[in-house]
Amino acid sequence: MKTFYNTVNKLSLWGAYLSSLLLVSLVLLILTEIFIRYFFDMSTMIADEYSGYLYLASIFLGLAYTFKEDAHIRINIITSKMSKKANRFIDVFAGLITIVVLTFAFYRTILFTYDSYEMEMVSESVSETPLYLTQLVMPLGIALFILTVLVFVLKGIKNDI
Repeated sequence: MKTFYNTVNKLSLWGAYLSSLLLVSLVLLILTEIFIRYFFDMSTMIADEYSGYLYLASIFLGLAYTFKEDAHIRINIITSKMSKKANRFIDVFAGLITIVVLTFAFYRTILFTYDSYEMEMVSESVSETPLYLTQLVMPLGIALFILTVLVFVLKGIKNDI
């Protein structure tokens, strides 16, 4: 079980590293666009489109690590007044509901990506980027998120016993 925990933690950490790298790339792309427009009165023609793709990827790849580090917004007005055992029970229950919702989102993003692939959809901009390539990060990020929530639930159950 410890091996599973460590593997999921490493995967979420790598997701966070990749997410931060994508954010840096996003900033560099925007700075390049600004530089080229200012000094050469030209445009890359893809900066708007690809900055959106990079932002989407950084969000989805960072979800798991953010959850692992307890950085998602939590409203604990009620749970702050409860015992640790009751809090653990609520956390496990909420984690199970989260897994159900994320599994549905995972399924839908796979269908969404597959449809884009099957219909050979491309972006409407100059680059004509195949959309499935930009959408692959959604099921990947959600899968990492599901694994991280699963570790959270398993640890909560283990501590409850």
